[in-house]
Amino acid sequence: MSPSKSRRRKPRKKKNSNTKLILSVVAVVVIIAVAIVAYTMLGNNGSTSENVPASNKVLLETSKGNITIQLRDDMPITTGNFKNLVQQGAYDGTIFHRVIANFMIQGGDPTTNENWSGGTVPNIKDEYSKTSDNNKHERATIGMAKTSDSTGQIIDNSGSSQFFINVVYNSHLDNSYTVFGEVVDGMDVVDEISEVATSGSPYDKPLEDVTLFRATLID
Repeated sequence: MSPSKSRRRKPRKKKNSNTKLILSVVAVVVIIAVAIVAYTMLGNNGSTSENVPASNKVLLETSKGNITIQLRDDMPITTGNFKNLVQQGAYDGTIFHRVIANFMIQGGDPTTNENWSGGTVPNIKDEYSKTSDNNKHERATIGMAKTSDSTGQIIDNSGSSQFFINVVYNSHLDNSYTVFGEVVDGMDVVDEISEVATSGSPYDKPLEDVTLFRATLID
């Protein structure tokens, strides 16, 4: 190879190398930017189950005794939302504000926790399917409560933080609310809470507070 040919080729080789380097840097920047956007979107969406411990058991320590709940893996939006709220301490110091014998007990309103500073809990999407047989509100199951409009009609995708535990099989709820777990220990405590004296309809609030001291994720 003559020196003249050698001198002509070296600049072209360097140019190709620089181009490849620039393209590689651009690709890395794009990947990082996409990752940041995705992370931000997930972080602002209360319906994801990302960034929460793998444990799907929750211990509720109440003024009537302890209740252990096994959460479902196949309801990631509702289960993930519940676990996030447990981690945030949203349920600590709250009360079971609605109790109806032979029906259910309801709690999880963070506004009854004087120390709650997490702001408004965003709504999550319904996960139950009206064509599925996998959403039965049997005794001991836990469901995600929802909001009703001024006419009493249930609003779709309005679940947030409030939950209820079924004392009996409430089949009429199967096509309206998402079941995301069940009580595996402490159902006697749930029964006791369901039988406390209340104000009666429409609020059904216990005359004496039944307090949920603390909710924690356990192994």
